[in-house]
Amino acid sequence: MTVGRIIETPDCVAEGAAWLAEICPRMAHAMTLTGPLPLRRRPDGFAELLSAIVSQQVSVASANAIWGRMQAAGLTGPRKILWASDDDLRAVGLSRQKIRYARELAKARIDFKGLRDAPDADVVAELTRVPGIGVWTAEIYAMFSLGRADVFAPGDLALQEAARALYDLPERPSERALRQMALAWSPWRSVAARVLWAYYRVAKDREGIR
Repeated sequence: MTVGRIIETPDCVAEGAAWLAEICPRMAHAMTLTGPLPLRRRPDGFAELLSAIVSQQVSVASANAIWGRMQAAGLTGPRKILWASDDDLRAVGLSRQKIRYARELAKARIDFKGLRDAPDADVVAELTRVPGIGVWTAEIYAMFSLGRADVFAPGDLALQEAARALYDLPERPSERALRQMALAWSPWRSVAARVLWAYYRVAKDREGIR
């Protein structure tokens, strides 16, 4: 299996956006409201996954605040996480559960360089073997840290709500239903996600993702 297209520049995003606008009038309409889509590329590695764990089940503002405290305390690397006491980690805002997840991630010894050349499904499988990293976190990592062009995260509530509003659905689609719906946006599913997050920001006047 090959890795497929990698999103590296704003031009890559624009190419995907143009393709989506061509095949779907609703996507085209959303982009008239959102303007140019963000690149959203991030570094890969331990710190990005740790940041994703921090973001779970809290608001964007809360996640940013906690992550800022962790950066200030130097608690963004595996050794520092393993050496820190529970009190140290609680002091920056981590819950007991997230302290456990952070330590599990630090012990996992993930081959981050190897993931760069792994197929999307293998990336998700490798990351989700670590306690605290679910499919959503793994898919977000594949999209933004690895730049995969055809990955989607249908478990994301902001994407579900944006899809409900944009496609005038009677209710928010389930993860399974949205995963099925997203097949129509292949091979640019991660750009479709960018469209929906940007549309969510316009429709709800709030950020859907860090």
